Amino acid sequence: MAILTPSRNNGSSQSKQKVIVGLDIGTSKFCCLVASPDEKTKKLDILGIGISEAEGLFRGVVVKIDNTVKTIQKVIAEAEQQSGLQIKEVIVGIAGDHIESYQSRGIVGISNINKEVSENDVERLLEESCKIAIPSDRRILHVIPQDYIIDGQDGIIDPIGMSGVRMEANVHIVTGLITAIQNIYKCVERSGIRVKDIVLEPLASSHAVLDSDEKEVGVALIDIGGGTTDIAIFEEGIVRFTSGFGIAGKQVTYDIKTGLGIIPSQAEKIKREYGHAYMNNIMHDDLFMVPGIGGRKPMEITKSYLCRIIQPRYEEIFEFALSEIRRSGYSGRLGAGIVLTGGSALVGGIEELAQEVFGMPVKIGIPSGVTYSGLVQEVENPMYSTAVGLVLHELKGMARDSAPDDDDEPLQSEKKNKMSFFKKVRNYLEEL
Repeated sequence: MAILTPSRNNGSSQSKQKVIVGLDIGTSKFCCLVASPDEKTKKLDILGIGISEAEGLFRGVVVKIDNTVKTIQKVIAEAEQQSGLQIKEVIVGIAGDHIESYQSRGIVGISNINKEVSENDVERLLEESCKIAIPSDRRILHVIPQDYIIDGQDGIIDPIGMSGVRMEANVHIVTGLITAIQNIYKCVERSGIRVKDIVLEPLASSHAVLDSDEKEVGVALIDIGGGTTDIAIFEEGIVRFTSGFGIAGKQVTYDIKTGLGIIPSQAEKIKREYGHAYMNNIMHDDLFMVPGIGGRKPMEITKSYLCRIIQPRYEEIFEFALSEIRRSGYSGRLGAGIVLTGGSALVGGIEELAQEVFGMPVKIGIPSGVTYSGLVQEVENPMYSTAVGLVLHELKGMARDSAPDDDDEPLQSEKKNKMSFFKKVRNYLEEL
């Protein structure tokens, strides 16, 4: 939980309210979302949202620390004002083309006298799986079990309690550049906030926009942000593949800026208001005005002319994504097709274009992981998928952890902190 603070309701000054804060630090926007789970109604109460245009990032990586800190402080202050709460710690999203993933395999002997798999055995196995040759400039972000194998019997999802002598695991390891991760920590902490956890953004978004049936039959989530496009593939409820590349919405804006000879802010506005990604889907070729630069007269542009600038870039993005999906080996096993999300998925005609490129069903994913209350309309938008997903990621982790942190004995806390990462990993399959 990100904050423990007196409840604002009718109440009782003694009552406490669980609050989770997700901080989406993107290339084109920063978003801070404050939410509180209601255990009685099973709803997620959206208490406050802070959003601002991004400054200081390039392709998901911090390039200007001071600008990044100021923008974080701005969205934090806005979210605090809306929610009436003081934010102390956050769950942060990370993305970028520096993210790389690997497949690994670990093997351990089952240590119990009765040869029954214990939680300690699973933790040892996952720790053993991390002992692979990873470059020294990279840090492990997630270790996601694919399946367990006990004495040659494969396909096991939850091995605890099973009998055997030898246990193996196939795992998916997600890594990021140490410097990129450290700079995110540094920017958040300079803002006076503690980072509780850092989560890969497409995995976070999956909590918000994918349902369990889609994850079971096979689905590819494509999160099109400002600086990067991130991919996560699920099958049988498990994350099977993650990837990303540095072509996304900012490139579309740059194409419009170059093609029309206007400044970036005007290009972004035109993209949002008049942008269309699929020529065959334009029914009314409307005219709109493009402001002139340096005293020049405004120009009249048609929607189809703008589409001729936008469509090739989105085709390129989808071709890159298709190449990554094929590289994963799961291109023929996506029964639920493709789900597009992220702020750059809001352009008209994008579903039709994607369906033509991928040759499979496509839909736009909006946050729908739980029932919401409070600022509901504000978050029902693909641009908030990551922020909502960060909250849901932490919420599901809290639900799995039955031991309250506040009651831990001081001598046990160090051991608990050391093993908490592996406990999260062990529960990751069921969380997804």
